[in-house]
Formats: sequence, C-alpha cells, structure tokens
Amino acid sequence: MATAKTTAGASPLSSRRRGSMLETKQVGLANDPEIRRAAAPEPAPDPFRQLLELAPDAMIVVGADRRIVIVNGQAELLFDWKGEELVGQRIEVLIPQRYRQVHAAHHGDFLSHPRPRRMGSTQPLTALRKDGTEIPVEISLGPIRTAEGLIVVATIRDVSARVRAEQALRRTEEQLRHAQKMEAIGLLAGGIAHDFNNLLSVILGHANLMLETLAPHDALRVDLDELVLASQRASDLTRQLLAFSRKQVLEPRVLDVNQELVAVERMLRRVVGEDIVLSVLKAEPLGQVYADPGQLEQVIMNLVVNARDAMPRGGKLTIETADVVLDAAYAVDHLGATVGPHVMLAVTDTGSGIDAETRARIFEPFFTTKEKGKGTGIGLATVLGIVAQSGGHIAVYSEPGEGTTFKIYLPRTDRPTEAVMSPTPPRRSLRGSETILLVEDEDQVRAVARAVLARYGYDVLEARNGSDALAACAGCKGKIDLVVTDVVMPSLTGPQFTQRLAGLRPTTKVIFMSGYPDNSIVHHGVLEKGIAFLAKPFTSEVLLRKVRELLDAPVHLVGPLEGQDEGRSVVTAPGSVTRSGEPEGSTNEETSVAAIPASTPDCGQRCAPK
Repeated sequence: MATAKTTAGASPLSSRRRGSMLETKQVGLANDPEIRRAAAPEPAPDPFRQLLELAPDAMIVVGADRRIVIVNGQAELLFDWKGEELVGQRIEVLIPQRYRQVHAAHHGDFLSHPRPRRMGSTQPLTALRKDGTEIPVEISLGPIRTAEGLIVVATIRDVSARVRAEQALRRTEEQLRHAQKMEAIGLLAGGIAHDFNNLLSVILGHANLMLETLAPHDALRVDLDELVLASQRASDLTRQLLAFSRKQVLEPRVLDVNQELVAVERMLRRVVGEDIVLSVLKAEPLGQVYADPGQLEQVIMNLVVNARDAMPRGGKLTIETADVVLDAAYAVDHLGATVGPHVMLAVTDTGSGIDAETRARIFEPFFTTKEKGKGTGIGLATVLGIVAQSGGHIAVYSEPGEGTTFKIYLPRTDRPTEAVMSPTPPRRSLRGSETILLVEDEDQVRAVARAVLARYGYDVLEARNGSDALAACAGCKGKIDLVVTDVVMPSLTGPQFTQRLAGLRPTTKVIFMSGYPDNSIVHHGVLEKGIAFLAKPFTSEVLLRKVRELLDAPVHLVGPLEGQDEGRSVVTAPGSVTRSGEPEGSTNEETSVAAIPASTPDCGQRCAPK
C-alpha cells in the first residue's frame, strides 16, 4: 500500500494549513462581482438590435412618451449625434422648432390608430441635425407592441440628392418652356415683320416718288415728310422684331469690346444725364469676340437706357468687362450657355431692382413695366435676340430694392483681325440706262420698285416669281445687266432662280432683297460672302444707290477654272453667283465666282421693258 510523500522538513500540519488558505482565497475570488462578470458567458445577441444596425437607412425607436429608446449607427451619421446623447431625449430634438407642435399632434394620432405609415414621398419632410442644419427626409413609421407597451420604429431616409435632382429638372423644364415660348413669339414676330416690311416698302416708295414731283415749298411736303418719318420709325420697330427673332442680317467681325466701349462712352454719358454716375471698368488684357459692331452698340445702348430708367432719382451705373470661363455646371443651370472662354460685358445699376415675376418676362417683346408712352417694351427683347444670334448668352441678377445686373457672355475668338474696308464714295448720279430684271411676288412692292427704277432711266423687266423670271430671261434677246430678286417666293425661290440663271446668263449680277431672309443666303444670321443684299423696307434712294453700286463694280475674266475645260473661265464681281447658287469662299470678301463659257458673246441688244 502506497503511502503519501511529504516535502522534506515540512510537517503534515503545515501542508493542511496551506491547502485551507488556498481554498479560502479561491472562494473570495469567486464572490468578487467583477470577476464573476468577466467569467460569466456572453449574453445572446439581440436580433432586433442587429437588424437595426444592418439597415442602410437611419432607424430610431421611440416610446409612447416620444422619448428615444434606440438609435442605430446610420442615424448617428445622419444627425451627427452619438447614440448615447440621443437616447432618453424627446424625438422633437430632431425636428425644426416650427414643426414640433404639429408633430406632437400627429404622434398622438398615430398612437391612437397605429398602423404602418409612409410620409414624405410626395413632399419631403424636414429634419434637424445637431449643428442646426435642416435636411429633407422621407420617413416610414411602423408600430410594434411589446411587454412594456407600444413603440414606434421610424425609418428615416435622406433625400437631399433626390431633391437637388428634382430642382435641377424643374429648372431645366422651366427654361425649356420659356425658350419654346420665346421661340414661338420670335416666329410670330418675324412673320409679322416680313409682311410689315413689304407694306412699308410700298408706303416709303410711293411717298418718295410723290416728294420728287413736288416743288420745294409745296404744302404737301410737310405731310409727306411726316409720313416718311413715321414709316422709318415703323421700320426701326420691325428691325428690332427681326433682331429678337434672330432673323436680321449681321455683319460680324473680330472686335475688342473695350474699344467699342471707348467709341460709345461719350454718347452714353449724354444718355444717362448728370444725376447718374457712370463708371466704365475695362479689364486689360481682354479677349476678342466675333460680332456685329453696330449690333453690339445697340445692346450696350439698350441696357444703359434700361438702367437709366430704373434710377429716376439718380444713382450709379457701372459697365464692366472681363475674361471668364463658363464651366459645365453653369451651362447646365443656364439654358443656351456654352462651355468655354468668353468675354463678359456687365451692366449694373443701383436702381429699384426687379422681382422674380417680372424677371421671368423681361425679355418678352412689348412687355414693359414703364408708364404708357414711356417705352415700347422691345429694348431688352432686342438685346436677347442680338446676343443669342451672336452665339452668346445673357443672364440677369436682381432683387427688389437691390439694383440689377445684366451679364452678357460672348464667346472668345482666335480669328485673325480683319482689315476694315473704307466705304466707296457715293456716285453723284443715281441714274442709269441698263436693263434690270425685277423679281418680286408682292405686286405692290414690285410696282413701286419698278416705278422708281424706270423714273431713273432703267429698262425694267418684271416677273412675279422665279419660274416667270426664267421665262423672261429665255425670251430676252438682249443683255440683262442686273437681277433684283426677292428671296422668299412661291414656285421657285430667289436663290433657286439665280442658281439656274448662272447657267443662262453667268455675267448677270444679282441683288437679293428681303424683309425676312432665310438660310439660303444667310447662315446663322451672317450673310454669305459676295452676296449683295437689300433689306426691306428701303427708300428709293437706298434702292437706287445699291443698284448703281453693283452695276459700277468691275467684272474681270481671270482665266480657266482649275480642273475645268479650257472653254470655261471665271468671272469675279460683287453679286455674281455660281452655278450652285452659292457664293464661293474667295479670299476677297467683296467678290464671288461664276463659271461661264469663254466663247459666250455679249449680244449687246436691249430688251424692251414689259
């Protein structure tokens, strides 16, 4: 039988004593609360809380007393609160002050009739973050009954991105509707201007013919002079309508806007008067633009007059230029704006300002807030049309009582600067003896133009449209020196007629006339190079000078066309047309080319006027 072994020098009593002490120590440790908690097994996870934490949206559990019970991590991120800070607070801490009373009533109603409910899907609700900022949210409520009573689980989704997208879409739709409305008004205005210009041509033509027959001191001259003056004012109005509808003919060139301001500054100071302080701030250096200088001057003048009228008691008017770059974000928010480098021309006044309702309509033709007789309401519409036809964009910034700023952005250009040709001195005599074919579908316009030309010695052939004009050319045995033709006609348009004319009489020069030119001779508002154009309405003197100017222009045979038969040569002259009916892009802005048979004789015979 084995016996227990003890350590040398140790008595059995001492061993028993040490064991007793160890047992006592172990019992003491087992009774320590911290040790017991550490040794206790982990509690089972709460599935409800786990679901809350896994949710992609902010979730908050609220008791019947409207106090917050549970907050998930997404809620902490959304509201910028820590969970322990929110637990125990009333839910109104996350609601703007102006909505808290209403929310309390809704909460009571929900507890009385608990059911799942979604709010904010059509009109976002507003929640409050810890820093006081407000955010649009969508909320879903779900009631849960527990042993402690009814609790409400709120799922909260931040819809800021959706709201921004919807706002951007609404702005774009509003801009599109406005653009469509302005386009429709422009088409109407352009059509009215076309018909009105024909009528004015008849009125001005007959008035001029009557004035030529009256003695210098005849009493009727006063009445006729008033008739001509009123017609010219009406003509100015139609030109503004064409500018708004972007159907006017532009003569663009490379411009320095600063130099244009220098040229008109003295006139602007006279316009604004002494009670308005005019400041012109020109950025140096400044990019160049490609625009019509006369139209740019019109834009500046109209904006300055508009600013002056907004400051009847005086004030400050500032005109400023700068190089700017419009980015994609700006272009998205401003329909019609293009991305890239621009020259900005800003006109700012300290006047009465413009409210939102008026700002939405200020570019409509004939809309005005001025007293009756103080304005036509066409000035800003003209500005819009000119800027848009020049490829630019205009924006207005204003609030009632805060003044107004109009900013015009014209695309910068890298085109080389073109030399400005000196105008040809006018010929003293407007008379002539050449044969002219007059093509016009409006009988009254054709009749008055024929009368003017015939009175000054020209032999005039008439045609109602392009088809009749071709027949007249075929039936005429003599030379036709010049064709004066309308652009828009039934059966065969002016450009279509002249295309065929080039094959029959390639040396015949052409003047196009129109009160509403189309894209056959005008592209983006710019007249094709080499085309002679007469804008309706015109006076007798303007018609006669244009005719004489073109007839006196030289015609030169310059040899065979490259790649053509030896029997074909090139004629250069202002107003000549090619077989295609389009002017060639020659290096001389004043000429165009036409292919003709070199052996074609000049018959030298005259056609009797019909």
